[in-house]
Amino acid sequence: MKTLRYQSPLIVCILLILILLKLPTGFEGAVTYQEAERCVATVTSVDNSSIVDTGLVRSGEQRCVLKIEDGKFKDQTVTGVNMLRGSLEQDKLFSEGDRALVVVSYQGETVSNVTMIDHYRIPGELVMAGMFVLFLIFFAGRTGVRAVFSFILTIVAIWKLLTPMYLKGWNPIWAGLAVLMLLTIIIIAMVYGFDRRCASAVSGAFLGILVTCVLGILFTDMFKIHGAVMSYSESLLYSGYQDLNLTQIFMASIFLGSSGAVMDLAVDITSAVYEVVEKRPDISRREAVRSGMNVGRAAMGTMTTTLLLAYSGGYIALLMVFMAQGTPLPHLFNYKYVAAELIHTVIGSFGLVLVAPFTALCAGVLLAGRKGADVSLPQSVE
Repeated sequence: MKTLRYQSPLIVCILLILILLKLPTGFEGAVTYQEAERCVATVTSVDNSSIVDTGLVRSGEQRCVLKIEDGKFKDQTVTGVNMLRGSLEQDKLFSEGDRALVVVSYQGETVSNVTMIDHYRIPGELVMAGMFVLFLIFFAGRTGVRAVFSFILTIVAIWKLLTPMYLKGWNPIWAGLAVLMLLTIIIIAMVYGFDRRCASAVSGAFLGILVTCVLGILFTDMFKIHGAVMSYSESLLYSGYQDLNLTQIFMASIFLGSSGAVMDLAVDITSAVYEVVEKRPDISRREAVRSGMNVGRAAMGTMTTTLLLAYSGGYIALLMVFMAQGTPLPHLFNYKYVAAELIHTVIGSFGLVLVAPFTALCAGVLLAGRKGADVSLPQSVE
């Protein structure tokens, strides 16, 4: 029975992954390019004569001779155009031997135009993912395998559930909470199985997430932050989705962004309380809660900086611009992009701080005071 409780989350996780992979998003037919196909091509030669180089940026166009690797025009040699807009962020240059993702426009059997989208990075990304999986399994064994499936489920759920729900106009906050609740239960159950430890960690984590959600809504309204501060969000409005509530999507991103750290802390505290109860089966619930709180206090010393470092790393260039321009600190903190990141960081940290007492309380109530009742797994399973 205990083995079944431990193994069943893995089975559920795999089934959910398979179901979600087969689940249509409703946007499969949303083709941007009519009478065109995306394919991979190898650059056989380049012509940079039409590029205008101003020293810092380049504009104009780069023409490349390409050999198409797949699709309707496989093995054909065509000329592709790489438009340069004078933006270091968006522009790219190709060299002979590069592989590119291209869009081939055609009429009938004749290629009319080839637009070069970007470098083809899928093989490198697969190598990176493979290395990650191998290292995880090598160091964590069977637990690493379960972590890989949790990782895959999270990616698939975000792409196949959360993103389509947002695009279809579902309330971002309720949809985000629902998907996150599902992920929290499965991810934590993959660690413990469906037992009291899972119930304790899930309860504590989700209470922390709810607090983060409420505070995120309040402070986003208080700071008058519009959801358009998110990268590429305005592009959605101009792509026919003008009815989307970007601000609510931003609010949902606050608790989504902090949920991983919240789950991590909830599992840490639950495991600590469980170990105490295993060594002292006669411990009272009050003492178990106190032990969980002590562990939570120690963890908070570093966990509260986790989100700060995670978010500030993506905005270091913006901070450098402010410093280079001599922007006073009060002006910096008043800037809406900085205020938006402060909401992410500080409100996310609220959830981290509060998940400690929530989880300690849940763990103390659910795991202690049971006269030594064993919630552990058989030695052969663990």
